[in-house]
Amino acid sequence: MGAIDNLPPLREVIARHGLAAKKALGQNFLLDLNLTAKIARQAGDLSRCDVLEVGPGPGGLTRGLLAEGARKVLAIEKDPRCLPALEEIAAAFPGRLEVVQGDALEIDPLERLTPPIRVVANLPYNVGTELLVRWLTPEVWPPFWESLTLMFQREVAERIVAQPGSKAYGRLAILAQWRAEARIVMSLPPGAFTPPPKVSSAVVHLTALPAPRHPADPKVLSRVVAAAFNQRRKMLRAALRGLAPDIEDRLAAAGLKPTDRAEQVPLEGFCALARELQAAK
Repeated sequence: MGAIDNLPPLREVIARHGLAAKKALGQNFLLDLNLTAKIARQAGDLSRCDVLEVGPGPGGLTRGLLAEGARKVLAIEKDPRCLPALEEIAAAFPGRLEVVQGDALEIDPLERLTPPIRVVANLPYNVGTELLVRWLTPEVWPPFWESLTLMFQREVAERIVAQPGSKAYGRLAILAQWRAEARIVMSLPPGAFTPPPKVSSAVVHLTALPAPRHPADPKVLSRVVAAAFNQRRKMLRAALRGLAPDIEDRLAAAGLKPTDRAEQVPLEGFCALARELQAAK
């Protein structure tokens, strides 16, 4: 299991506190501390950063982050059963771990963190995508985070880094790649987790860009992309008809073919169309 600190092995912690993973909370625990330390290292040098972790569970990744030198870790955990195990970690790393019980979708972490901030998490499967979209679509850019190092189901990870022309390419790829550099940095088999999920997992590392790759109004771009991919089998002129009465002219002005489908359109093309629609208002 690997000893990265002086705390007991995670299996012992889980048994002592009765922490059987709950499916309803999207829990799958990583017990190999060498593996959690490796995930923490994917986030880079943490010694000058505060780290936000969502869904720490019994604290395997938390221990990896602290052992790798994170200045401070704010761990948000919904399951009250995990709090005693996390408090034991806090006692072993005085002043460096703050644990907050609650729903990450409802808690503002910025009240408790000091920049620079990085997010590192084995996200609960049931809220992972929603949290990612929130972090990618703040009102103001650059965001509060320098980077996101997040574990997802492999299928979700592939959607984040997908390129035009692939079936995985869609709204998530556009949102992620418009404002960030995204790449898969680790793959994990089901057997790495307890209980083993039915699918493989992957860690995605996203680095915030200082500004979006191409100019576009975020709300207009979001509307265009949603309309295009909600009917991805239709040609653009049909899928986007509701956005403008002269949509074929707008598509042509943006350098796009009305007969193309959403998955054929590169990020730059969606941004160009968003600018055209904005200018036509």
